[in-house]
Amino acid sequence: MKSADDEPVTEALTFVDDGVIPNHPRWPALIYRAAVAADGEDAAIAAEALFGANGWGGCWRGGMYPYDHYHSATSEALAVASGWAEVRLGGEGGRVVRLAAGDVAVLPPGVGHRRESASADVLLVGAYPPDQPYDELRGADGNDAARDRIAAAPRPATDPVFGAEGGLRRLWAA
Repeated sequence: MKSADDEPVTEALTFVDDGVIPNHPRWPALIYRAAVAADGEDAAIAAEALFGANGWGGCWRGGMYPYDHYHSATSEALAVASGWAEVRLGGEGGRVVRLAAGDVAVLPPGVGHRRESASADVLLVGAYPPDQPYDELRGADGNDAARDRIAAAPRPATDPVFGAEGGLRRLWAA
C-alpha cells in the first residue's frame, strides 16, 4: 500500500452540473499520475491488488464507453494498465484529460466520463468502494432522484490508492 508521503502528483478537477451531466456538487475528480508501477498484465494485477488492499472491489478490465455516463450512487477508480486514453470528464463543458499507463482517476458519484480516443493497447482496471450500489446512467437519465443520490452518497472509507490516509480522504470533505 502506498502512503500519503508517497503520493504522486494529484490533479483535482471540479465540474458543474450542466443540466445533462450532474457531476458532483462538492467533490472533485482526482487524477494520480504514475500511481501504479509496471505496464500491461503486470500493471493490471498490481492495480487490482492495490485497490483490493485498500478495500475497493468489483474489479473489471476493459475499455471505456465512447458516450457520457456516470454513476449516481458510487465512486469509481480507473487505473490505466497499458496504453493511453483521452477521457472527457464532466460532460460537454468538462475537460479532456490524457491518462497514460500508471495513472489512476478517482471519480466521485455523478462525474460524467467518456472515451474520446485511445491507443489500440489501452487496458483499464476499474473498481468501486464497498457498500455503494453500482448503477450506470447516461446524460439523458439525469433527474432529480439521481442528483439526490449523488449528494447523499457517502465518502468512501478509504482511497483506492492511499487507503485511510491521503487522496480522497484528504481532498473530499465529509
